Amino acid sequence: MTAADSAERAQQQYDPREVQEKWQSRWAGMDLFRASDDPGDERPRTYLLDMFPYPSGDLHMGHAEAYAIADAVARYYFQRGHNVLHPIGWDAFGLPAENAAIRKDSHPADWTYANIETQAASFRRYGVSFDWSRRLHTCDPDYYRWNQWLFLRFYERGLAYRKDGRVNWCPHDQTVLANEQVIGGKCERCGTEVVRRVLTQWYFKITEYADRLLSDMAPLEGKWPDRVLLMQRNWIGRSEGAEIRFAIEGRDEPVTVFTTRPDTLYGATFFVIAADSPLAQEVCALEQREVLAEYLTQVRKLSDIERQSADRPKTGVFLGRHAVNPVNGERIPVWAADYVLPDYGTGAIMAVPAHDQRDLDFARAYGLDVRVVVETGEPDPAVSGIATHGDGTLVNSGPIDGLDKASAIARITEILAGQGEGRAAVSYRLRDWLVSRQRFWGTPIPIVYCSSCGEVPVPDEQLPVVLPDLRGQDLVPKGVSPLAAAGDWVSTECPKCGGAARRDTDTMDTFVDSSWYFLRYCSPGYEHGPFDVEAVRRWCPVDLYVGGVEHAILHLMYSRFFIKVLHDMGMVDFTEPFTRLLNQGQVIHQRHDALGLIQHRAQLELESKPRQFRQVSFQRLLYVLTHEIGRVGKAGADDVLVALGDQVEALLIAVAHRDKIR
Repeated sequence: MTAADSAERAQQQYDPREVQEKWQSRWAGMDLFRASDDPGDERPRTYLLDMFPYPSGDLHMGHAEAYAIADAVARYYFQRGHNVLHPIGWDAFGLPAENAAIRKDSHPADWTYANIETQAASFRRYGVSFDWSRRLHTCDPDYYRWNQWLFLRFYERGLAYRKDGRVNWCPHDQTVLANEQVIGGKCERCGTEVVRRVLTQWYFKITEYADRLLSDMAPLEGKWPDRVLLMQRNWIGRSEGAEIRFAIEGRDEPVTVFTTRPDTLYGATFFVIAADSPLAQEVCALEQREVLAEYLTQVRKLSDIERQSADRPKTGVFLGRHAVNPVNGERIPVWAADYVLPDYGTGAIMAVPAHDQRDLDFARAYGLDVRVVVETGEPDPAVSGIATHGDGTLVNSGPIDGLDKASAIARITEILAGQGEGRAAVSYRLRDWLVSRQRFWGTPIPIVYCSSCGEVPVPDEQLPVVLPDLRGQDLVPKGVSPLAAAGDWVSTECPKCGGAARRDTDTMDTFVDSSWYFLRYCSPGYEHGPFDVEAVRRWCPVDLYVGGVEHAILHLMYSRFFIKVLHDMGMVDFTEPFTRLLNQGQVIHQRHDALGLIQHRAQLELESKPRQFRQVSFQRLLYVLTHEIGRVGKAGADDVLVALGDQVEALLIAVAHRDKIR
């Protein structure tokens, strides 16, 4: 080979970094993917959205997979002549930033903004078709100002309220968790066993929208993954039944319980109250209070998961009182037990041991009566130890003897209603959304407390309530928000009377930030509200939303709730935020299953013309993916870019998902 041949070959060699730097600068200058807001633009509009990233470090292969999908779809619609909105931003508040800052003795803002810039640079290397002009960060005051504005609108409508309640508490992160953030009894963030505490907290009344959250799923059938819709239905947990009033000895007001099987009322042989509920303390006879107090020390050591475990022996104490069955006047003993939870329903149940396994286990443990009232042809539960759950025929039940389940439920409910002792009712598993967090790095709650005026909203013109800087201060959580130690910030004037007042020192759950961010993209610089109503009407709802299934009953449920409230406020003209939803799956940690799928599908598309793909042979591509990246879950996406160029992994992933993005 001559020197001239060597020189020519060197010139023909592909240098990914050199090519990327050249074309990325040109792409940035051309602003190729900016969406047009011109009302006169007659091109069909398409709004494509990826769930925005959390700035926890640089991007990894999971990000590469997720963002390549919407990128491929966006490019398809660009080529079809559509006016495409494909924005990017950062979900920038939250515990990881605060915990990282504590470990590194730095400030959460420094850590967050540095990671945002790192991720932004990686996204630009990917060459993803983002409209960078709409970039937003939820930790910017000009964004979270509108979190506070929306909180106040919810407050005015009775949808934001404060109350004492038993809450999920993470001892490691020293903060409250919503029910949806407790997985298997542990904190979803750090895996610490969650305990229960009684605190005064802020809630959003999502339960007021439970029926609409259910009924509005109908148009999503076939457009959202079936499992996501099923998970939301199960989480909402709508149950039809009856509320029944039981008189309790020594108490003026009756106690109401909800049951889905009012037909079994004649089989109620005892009454159970959650041991750690205020009702148990109220009902307990004087001579049993010491016994209850001793029992409570045991119950408080248990998690809710342990208390509801079917395998765990049931425990309880007699409260020295009796309840009266409203249909037959029978006196039945009232017990406090661990298997009933205080914050579900009224914290009390009628126990029908023949037809409920937990009640039967308790009855057998304490020698309580077991009475069959539904004949199913199965062995007597008092003998077999197995409760009978079948529909069967009613027996030992007075006026409803001989009826089937449905007829008996209707008849006994009618009887109870006629006597003023009950009524038909609907109950939900869904609980109101607990939004208070005892951490620094989040949106301050825009409420002050005045000794004269009480609870006072911060006026709109004083928003945003900006976080104090607290650089150099101790941000380690100690059971209350670090904001409580910022005396100058906490002390303020009452907006109503001008007297001394104190700010609320909790911050909002970061799922508030992500419940409406997709609306802000439509007019990111708008200063007269959270979004320009007309701009949202032009672009929304989102046509395709891409993200992980792990958000099925968190972010997605909350976003649907927010849109329904905004619809009722007249701010949006649709009731569902995302027309279509695609779950991209997960890159598998230290395994090659996902990699093998990508390789197999990519080979079908690429092996016929490998050298047209950036002059990189397919064999070399597979070698790099398999041997240089290796453990897919841990590999940084930048490794792919360095080895093969900015579009390689995007094309492979798009090919792997081609069956999902048609």
